[in-house]
Amino acid sequence: MTRAHIELGNVTPHNIKQLKKLNSVVFPVSYNDKFYKDVLEAGELAKLAYYNDIVVGAVCCRIDTSEKSRRLYIMTLGCLYPYRRLGIGTMMVQHVLNYVERDGDFDSIFLHVQVNNEGAIDFYKQFGFEVVETKEHYYKRIEPADAHVLQKTLRKKGESNGTKISNDDSGKDGFRKH
Repeated sequence: MTRAHIELGNVTPHNIKQLKKLNSVVFPVSYNDKFYKDVLEAGELAKLAYYNDIVVGAVCCRIDTSEKSRRLYIMTLGCLYPYRRLGIGTMMVQHVLNYVERDGDFDSIFLHVQVNNEGAIDFYKQFGFEVVETKEHYYKRIEPADAHVLQKTLRKKGESNGTKISNDDSGKDGFRKH
């Protein structure tokens, strides 16, 4: 038996339709044209997952700078059902973790998961994510409409690359001035 070849590849104008089709099959919500336009400009933050040269999964992220912190938001991370439990999701999460580690300036990684998606919740917990909030009526047109916010904290507020910011170079709220 030959071993499966799993790899991540870039999202390009030539394969964006494969991403759209994959997302329509994997997720209960649909994404608009702006989502896909942004994904094309996301670089390393958007990857297709290939299993023996067939697109079977994808991860799409964006940088979020709200709430006075720099966080990575996983917009989508999914894999076709027959290809789950083969290490593809783990490879995509590891890509995200490697990205934030190389960058070195993220406070956390977060995502939304439908409250009844126990498989996804358990999957992310393996990587140190925890449920930090539940948003009621987060989703439109799907049931249940509530979503858990899962987060992996990389550093606490007021820390910069693992060290606390001194009062000398911070604003009155304890965050570095830009």
